[in-house]
Amino acid sequence: MSKIKIICAVGTRPEAIKMAPVILALKQQPWAEVRVLATAQHRDLLDQVLNFFGITPDIDLNIMRPNQALTTLTARLLLELDEVLLAEKPDVLLAQGDTTTVMTAALACFYHRIPFGHVEAGLRTWDMQNPFPEEANRVIAGRLARWHFAPTEGSRQNLLREGTPDSDIIVTGNTVIDALLMTANRELELGIELDPAKRLVLITSHRRENFGAPFRDICRAIQTLAERNPDVQFLYPVHPNPNVKDVAHEVLGGRANIHLCAPLDYAPFVAAMKRAYLIISDSGGVQEEAPALGKPVLVLRDETERPEAVEQGVVKLVGPHYDSIVEQAQLLLDDASAYSAMARGISPYGDGHGAERIVEVLRGHFA
Repeated sequence: MSKIKIICAVGTRPEAIKMAPVILALKQQPWAEVRVLATAQHRDLLDQVLNFFGITPDIDLNIMRPNQALTTLTARLLLELDEVLLAEKPDVLLAQGDTTTVMTAALACFYHRIPFGHVEAGLRTWDMQNPFPEEANRVIAGRLARWHFAPTEGSRQNLLREGTPDSDIIVTGNTVIDALLMTANRELELGIELDPAKRLVLITSHRRENFGAPFRDICRAIQTLAERNPDVQFLYPVHPNPNVKDVAHEVLGGRANIHLCAPLDYAPFVAAMKRAYLIISDSGGVQEEAPALGKPVLVLRDETERPEAVEQGVVKLVGPHYDSIVEQAQLLLDDASAYSAMARGISPYGDGHGAERIVEVLRGHFA
């Protein structure tokens, strides 16, 4: 078969993590000409991951600007992607998840009649405001996709509920597990000096819908937990957005057992997850990765588009609510049976072969 031109678009760190196994698998195929497009919606965080996996973008839009409004970001992405598609004329474009990069890539492909493959398709909360704007982004991308690479059977059912033809849905498992298994077996350095005798609580929080009073409540809860548990270490890699960074340093800075640091590269972050006793996070990727490592996760959201781990009892929703965060985290720190019930090391999101299944679908279609 003649070579098929495939553009793989990535804009943020989570997209790069989940697309890296797909890109690397496609690059091994003699029939595929792979072009990596970086929108750089998140510049530094994206570059860290691409460098770790040895991936160099062929096209770099460098779209990131400080405090960029969603309307401005969307407009600029559409204009830039329009030029790329006119110049490259790919046979297919792949993108992962629910960012503005993904939504605009799907829309630009629709305008140019280029087949769009949606990696991690079918996640839904059924609430357009939560998470914002991700729920709208993935719904729009889902309406425009040619192939829906769903991570779970539950995601497949969501797509069927919306009227997506069953023949267009392929349950692949989540490629984040591919990336995690590729990484976790390596010798990983955290690069932060911690007391090996003390338990570690790892924290991540950056969701736009939690900006303002909800995020301040999250920080107050972490502050209380640190005061009540001086024998426990708290590590929080703080997102650079001023809505997060300024408040986190104001409320949590200068405390002996709270370590605030810049966002960790992918490998050190996996090392931090492996080292952690408990993880408190609003990250979608962490909800998928941590259960596979046997780490309980308290999710700083009221709803999740990843219900499988909640149903399995290894992830719990606590929302951005002070009382709930403190109560549930303290329970896991104090009650060994409650902890062991959540720290079971199960992976409802994949077996590490998701990228292979995506490659096989494309090979079969174009062959």
